[in-house]
Amino acid sequence: MNSFPPEILAIRKQALAQVQPYFTIVDEISEKNTIKVLDTFRKHKVADYHFRTTSGYAYNDAGREKLEAVWADICGAEKALVRTQFVSGTHALATVLFGILRPGDELLSLTGAPYDTMQTVIGHTCSSPGSLKEFNIDYSELPLINTGVDIENIATALKPNTKMVLIQRSRGYSMRAPLTIEEIAQICNHVKSLKPDCVCFVDNCYGEFVETIEPTAVGADIMAGSLIKNPGGGIAPTGGYIVGKKHLVEQAAYRMTAPGIGDEVGASLIDNRLLFQGFFMAPHTTAQAVKGAIFASAFFSLLGYNALPQPKARRSDIIQAIELGSPEKMIAFCQGLQKFSPIDAHVRPEPSGMPGYSDAVIMAAGTFIQGASIELSADGPMRPPYIVYLQGGLTFEHAVIGIMGAATEILHL
Repeated sequence: MNSFPPEILAIRKQALAQVQPYFTIVDEISEKNTIKVLDTFRKHKVADYHFRTTSGYAYNDAGREKLEAVWADICGAEKALVRTQFVSGTHALATVLFGILRPGDELLSLTGAPYDTMQTVIGHTCSSPGSLKEFNIDYSELPLINTGVDIENIATALKPNTKMVLIQRSRGYSMRAPLTIEEIAQICNHVKSLKPDCVCFVDNCYGEFVETIEPTAVGADIMAGSLIKNPGGGIAPTGGYIVGKKHLVEQAAYRMTAPGIGDEVGASLIDNRLLFQGFFMAPHTTAQAVKGAIFASAFFSLLGYNALPQPKARRSDIIQAIELGSPEKMIAFCQGLQKFSPIDAHVRPEPSGMPGYSDAVIMAAGTFIQGASIELSADGPMRPPYIVYLQGGLTFEHAVIGIMGAATEILHL
């Protein structure tokens, strides 16, 4: 602890004492999710021969098929695609949109403006070759209100051609609260009562295993996310997933490969053990990240910063937003976090342009898997009020050390 000044160590002690009561709930959720994963593995008779790699078309890839059956069951859904061929969560989300929507249909976001990279997929606020807009798919959004989704005005927002509503579970680059499972259930049930044929699509990134059930178990028709976030457990080297109702996942599969081929092909070019083991580790790893977020909230609140959620708040994603108030502090935070990363600790992050983002973005990510935000990382667009978004942490101990490193760098400004 010689790396940190006495005032930082004193706040660490205060913050740890403050957050201990909240960790019991996190541990209970982790245990319930671990039991669910174990029960599912046992039910589907997962064996070591499911770990083998395949090549070429990979017809009848037993490991791939077993992995997808397991994930569908964990999520309370009919069918899943779990593929390393998805390059990111945005890729999986876009595959759903382009697989289901057709020219003349409308996509309605019920959670205001979506995450920056999704806006380029939609193409209605920026020029993006190949976007939904180029395919004459309409888009509208219902602004959020102080209490969250404006449920009372969903009826007004829905149009005859609204084929799908988009529900973003996590906060994205905003200070709004993530949606709880109960809120997602309420939203989906309300949409179905108004328009039964409307597809309820959940962007589940950063939310998996934070609660004991997933959106597809409470009314969402389909959802998607990334394997290098929560469900990969810090082990999956790449990939994403789509899970939900069978006919909708099949439509997405035809977009993922080609019409008439769908999910029948797709080689397991990496050892499937990494993905199965990632699912097994995910409840515990996610709990470590949630504990790190709670500690960061307490720590930076004690330093006088606006941190959302607050330490005692119920969590539905792993992200901790901290409003720093200046670009200098935002840069210092990321540089301090990077300094205490296991990989590229010698690198000092600087803001730069990123594909899919309208503002320069700064990122701290000294991760074993490039871009893995279940590992301790932080990022944010360089725009007022200069909010940094902290997520991940394979171990709580590393989260504590990294957060102190970020605070120390700010202290030295």
